[in-house]
Amino acid sequence: MEIAVTDGDISRFEADAIVVNLLEGTEDLSGNLAIIDAALDGGISNLITQGELKGKFGENTLIHSLGKLPGTRVVVAGLGKESELTQDKIRGIVAGTCRMLRDKNVKSLATIAQGAGVNGITYEAAAQAIVEGALLGLYTFRRHITKDPEHGEIERLTIVESDRSNIAALEQGYRKGEVLAGATILARDMVNEPSNYMTPTDMAREASKVAADYGLAVEILEKEQMEELGMGALLGVARGSHQPPKFIILRYKGRDTEEIDITLAGKAITFDSGGISLKPSANMDDMKGDMSGGAAVIAAMAAIAQLKPGVNVMALIPATENLPGGSALKPADVLTSMEGKTIEIISTDAEGRLILADALGYARKHSTKRVVDVATLTGACVVALGTVTTGVFGNNQELIDQIVTAGSEAGEKMWQMPIFDEYKEQNKSAVADIKNTGGRDAGAITAALFVGEFAGDTPWVHLDIAGTNMIDKTRKYETKGATGVPVRTLVNLVVSLAGK
Repeated sequence: MEIAVTDGDISRFEADAIVVNLLEGTEDLSGNLAIIDAALDGGISNLITQGELKGKFGENTLIHSLGKLPGTRVVVAGLGKESELTQDKIRGIVAGTCRMLRDKNVKSLATIAQGAGVNGITYEAAAQAIVEGALLGLYTFRRHITKDPEHGEIERLTIVESDRSNIAALEQGYRKGEVLAGATILARDMVNEPSNYMTPTDMAREASKVAADYGLAVEILEKEQMEELGMGALLGVARGSHQPPKFIILRYKGRDTEEIDITLAGKAITFDSGGISLKPSANMDDMKGDMSGGAAVIAAMAAIAQLKPGVNVMALIPATENLPGGSALKPADVLTSMEGKTIEIISTDAEGRLILADALGYARKHSTKRVVDVATLTGACVVALGTVTTGVFGNNQELIDQIVTAGSEAGEKMWQMPIFDEYKEQNKSAVADIKNTGGRDAGAITAALFVGEFAGDTPWVHLDIAGTNMIDKTRKYETKGATGVPVRTLVNLVVSLAGK
């Protein structure tokens, strides 16, 4: 989609559709709405009087201009109550409007700066929300569908603003929104791919492409190099697959020092059968998405490289399949992690925490100041928080608070979970330093605590996205399938660290 910002009068703008807004409870029209209403001979005000148009959140009312305006259609999009309007609600409003207009084969769309000036929303924030809502809300994954779609795509979106003094802020906001939405779409594309098209080798290739496109340093460790480093936990998981594992390293340098301000680590099990502890066949196809954490980290690095914050970032993506081959890891086996800690295997389906153990070991070896890991780690987190909220665990309250704030800005809901020391008892092993599952009770917490053992004293936060990485039906600007969570949260976090 081509996106632009221009100054002018939207009532005189030529497009297949023009979009204006109405707050719930509005009776007296003003500004653009009044001008367009007059041109339509009271078409909008009459609908308000008749009770058909109320301005409720998500309400879209389409009016054909019948030659009275250069725009062939007018959409009045409801903003809901003024006191409840947020940047994230604008994303959802725009997504819904764009999908409705796409279904009507609209090719060009012009909109006012929706929500700008309302409830403290700046013009920059409004433009960012409009672009993110449009691009993310219109997203589809059709790479393996040979049949033509039932409708075309919206080809052009223009934000039209009458006050030239607001243009610079709108342009800055739309460019940031374009970068963040593009990165989120990259993650969605990777997660939506079938696992035979997104192997560890394919993930390494995607990371290398991102590095080449945006000027990142990249290093791909092969099995032999992992053996030299002693990555016994990662290699243990990889034993059952014929696909070679990859340990992907991306580096962004935003300031002139060798210090690593933050490491982002993403679990990348490109298909998870459960291994010897085989999962039930029902819904196993969803396990192509068990690399969502790794995809999110690669995509976040693409956005970080474009936004250029003044921090140094390292990304670590341990990638492998988890399959029940003849040489596969078995329950009761003992593995040795990169930092020398021994791990008793209780379930081979608790594999994500194993590959993260070696990723965090690598991060500590390189003296990172802080680390955030992202993983579709536990079904227990889905039971606790459903598909709406990502679970947040960590050993540093400041970093936890920063991530929750970054998520709120992105519209990606985060909720801190407890990790009291008493839960650690469940991970104690009689034959090794630690066992890889603490049982069913508090499963998301004991899994996080396992990962945290390998963070040591480094400020660390774990994001369990098992419930939020994919959805089974479209909501707001998240379409069915991969969501791209938490790409925008990670980028916001890194940008906020640069500000500090």
